Amino acid sequence: MSDRRVVVTGLGAVTPIGNDVKTMWENLLAGNSGIDFVTQVDKDEFPAKVAAEVKDFDPTLFVEKKDARKMDPFTQFAVAASKMALKDASLEITEDIAHRVGVWIGSGIGGMKTYEEQFRKFIDKGHKRVSPFFVPMMIPDMAAGQVSIQTGAKGINSCTVTACASGANSIGDAFKSVQRGDVDYMIAGGTEAPITNMAFAGFCSAKALSFNEDPKTASRPFDKNRDGFVMGEGAGILILESLESALARGAHIYAEIVGYGATGDAYHITAPAEHGEGAARAMQHALRDAGLQPEDVDYINAHGTSTDLNDKFETEAIKTIFGDHAYKLAVSSTKSMTGHLLGAAGGVEAVISVKAIEDSVLPATINYETPDPDCDLDYVPNEARKQDVNVVLSNSLGFGGHNVSLVFKKYQ
Repeated sequence: MSDRRVVVTGLGAVTPIGNDVKTMWENLLAGNSGIDFVTQVDKDEFPAKVAAEVKDFDPTLFVEKKDARKMDPFTQFAVAASKMALKDASLEITEDIAHRVGVWIGSGIGGMKTYEEQFRKFIDKGHKRVSPFFVPMMIPDMAAGQVSIQTGAKGINSCTVTACASGANSIGDAFKSVQRGDVDYMIAGGTEAPITNMAFAGFCSAKALSFNEDPKTASRPFDKNRDGFVMGEGAGILILESLESALARGAHIYAEIVGYGATGDAYHITAPAEHGEGAARAMQHALRDAGLQPEDVDYINAHGTSTDLNDKFETEAIKTIFGDHAYKLAVSSTKSMTGHLLGAAGGVEAVISVKAIEDSVLPATINYETPDPDCDLDYVPNEARKQDVNVVLSNSLGFGGHNVSLVFKKYQ
């Protein structure tokens, strides 16, 4: 059986710059940042003062109040984004198709808020006061589990945990499930709600976060004065389905997903491999899977975390694979506005990549002021750019040496 073509027919997002795709996209193109002083932890207790928090989110718009109480925020975000994506795709999951609809949603660290709250109860009041819902609220796969329960999807149900590559890995694996014919539809992406005392403390201790106290300029990917990433939260979900199914039901097709590459660095628990060697191989594999040449790519939505090593080595990796074309294509990091959503980053950035194709516009890298000799590509500085976009490559790179590249193409 030959591989099936797979298309994107629905989008959903909960982000620091908007709790739906339309609002997120409008803010992104306007260069509006969702970064501000952190409120979910006491900023006076930490060297990092800023975060990209989801604002004014009401889970009861998507689930019953009693159900929402049994979900950690990372699960609430996933359910909301998934229901928005299904509505956008005009896909009703009936009993006739339920077994052909799968869910693959990744999360890097799962229910941190739940873990901390229940641990405090355990320490203060003993084991009998720990909630019976503690474990099923905390485990990272519960976002996928709850989406399945809430939507009735009975196909493959999975969760990839690969740190900041979780969302992208999940989309890639979901893509292959549809391509092989295991299912006809997938609800796929990533979700994260990591802004808690322990997670914030851990990333501060690792000196991974920006200690810049100005929210407007703290996230500055590829800029010489970058000093770390800004932690964010949210979810990004795609509806993937076979082209045959999409055509049969007259669905709106945003784009086609055509390539998936995933590699390991085998190098270090947090630092990327020298010269971005692993990231380069992921991009190479994704292009080969897509049957495309480097010259076919118009835009790269970079991992671009605003950390010293990531931005330098990701730039080197792009040069390794794209050669002279690296200086002709556009590269930008939307984390300059959304912050770094960890396991949700690949999901949200996949949504952004698809919108770039649909609307023929390149989102900017804001806060780009001082060029870095090590980062010398076209990072679409500070303002979005209208341009025909046929092929987008999206990178996600995670602690543990996980590298993922996804390739999206204008549907023809």
